[in-house]
Amino acid sequence: MSAPYRLSLAQKSMFLAVLSAIFLAAMDQTVVATALPTIAVDLHGLAHLPWVITAYLLSSTVSLPIYGKVGDLMGRKLVLSFAVAFFLVGSIFSGLAWSLESLVCFRALQGLGGGGILVTAIASISDFLPLEQRGKYQGLVGAAFGLATLIGPFLGGFVVQHLGWRWIFYINIPFGLFCLIIIQWAFPNTPRKRFPFDLVGAASLFLGLSALVLLIELRNTGPWYWILLVTILASLWGIAYWSPRHPEPILPLGFFRHKTFSASVIVSFFVGTAMLGSISFLPTYYQTVRAFTPTESGLEMLFLLVGMLLTSIFSGRWISKHQKFRWVPILGTLLTAIALWWLSHIAVQTPFWQIDGALILLGVGLGSTMQVMVLSAQWALPHRHLGVATATVSLFRSLGGTLGVAGFGAVFTHFLGSTSAASDGRAAAHIVHALHWDFGIAAALTLAAFVAAWNLEDLPTLMARREGSGSRLPQA
Repeated sequence: MSAPYRLSLAQKSMFLAVLSAIFLAAMDQTVVATALPTIAVDLHGLAHLPWVITAYLLSSTVSLPIYGKVGDLMGRKLVLSFAVAFFLVGSIFSGLAWSLESLVCFRALQGLGGGGILVTAIASISDFLPLEQRGKYQGLVGAAFGLATLIGPFLGGFVVQHLGWRWIFYINIPFGLFCLIIIQWAFPNTPRKRFPFDLVGAASLFLGLSALVLLIELRNTGPWYWILLVTILASLWGIAYWSPRHPEPILPLGFFRHKTFSASVIVSFFVGTAMLGSISFLPTYYQTVRAFTPTESGLEMLFLLVGMLLTSIFSGRWISKHQKFRWVPILGTLLTAIALWWLSHIAVQTPFWQIDGALILLGVGLGSTMQVMVLSAQWALPHRHLGVATATVSLFRSLGGTLGVAGFGAVFTHFLGSTSAASDGRAAAHIVHALHWDFGIAAALTLAAFVAAWNLEDLPTLMARREGSGSRLPQA
């Protein structure tokens, strides 16, 4: 029996830096969301308040592929340091914002750092850990992400109440400086490769993703709709035409011919769509139908997060021990679909133990799927494309979540009915009926992810394919 693998001091330091960076970026979103009502009152900008979130979401999403590619070529230490620095500068100026418009601009700058932190930190794990140990530590990363999501609302509420909303940005400064120090000390310097930067591909991807996120967020049918749509189509054409002609494209389209990589991307997209699109409206049920306070509804969501935390750790350890991961997301997507179907039968007086049981089951399913998709995409491609693999999965999961919130919001509003109808004595029945449709559609989308997960291949199969005679990984 082989001895258990132990991290060296340098590896422990690097992993601490990774966890610190991920915790910093993950916690920010939930902390800021808690402070939005106070910000709206102080800056007199209620009408444009959603842009505080949208600006961050837009800039963090569109920067993912660029960070992934540049990290592969220039080394994760330099890129992660820049990302943390962007995040810190954006945090400082956000705390100093004098109007809602200025806050939106500084949140966009902060998002440029936040997106880079997540994709570069996750990819860097595979730079200093052996192949067979990555599952265990990716599971711990998923747990850290869930823990940050759990702590964020409570920390945000405490800071806003006792220090003021500006301090939700200032508290990032000591965390960020700690991350920078650990990164500089622990991460090795890597030789930078000379490469022709794919400026055309980066610009096409940046414009196309920006237009897509704005199209989803604005839901505008006026002239801007057609301008954004034309921009998306032109960007797609630019990427399809230019990427095969560049030696180091930002998004190598040839990788999508690898079925495990493609399956990882598809599963991430559908799971992101179903999860964020449906769960986002569950607090409305708690607060409007069951008369919960915002704090009480947040506590109910702990059942989901506990399921995710525990399963992320367990599934990561299981994968590292057995070197097989295919059945983990297959089972995870099935459990997620069952949990969403269970929630689609929610009623005005459903016992809370049933709702909580469904949330735990949903957390188990998501914890068995989300981080594993990053791992499978990384294993499917050569090591030098780790950043691209991580960024692509993260990008499609983020786009799926954005599309899900917008699409399910439209479904929810449609079945909820008019404002007057929802405000009368039948409000609870209207909300429950709308949630039935949201959760039902989410369950169907997760079944699509379940079907796609069957195309995943275990690590021994992937390694045999890569090393087999005459077999080559599809190139860009």
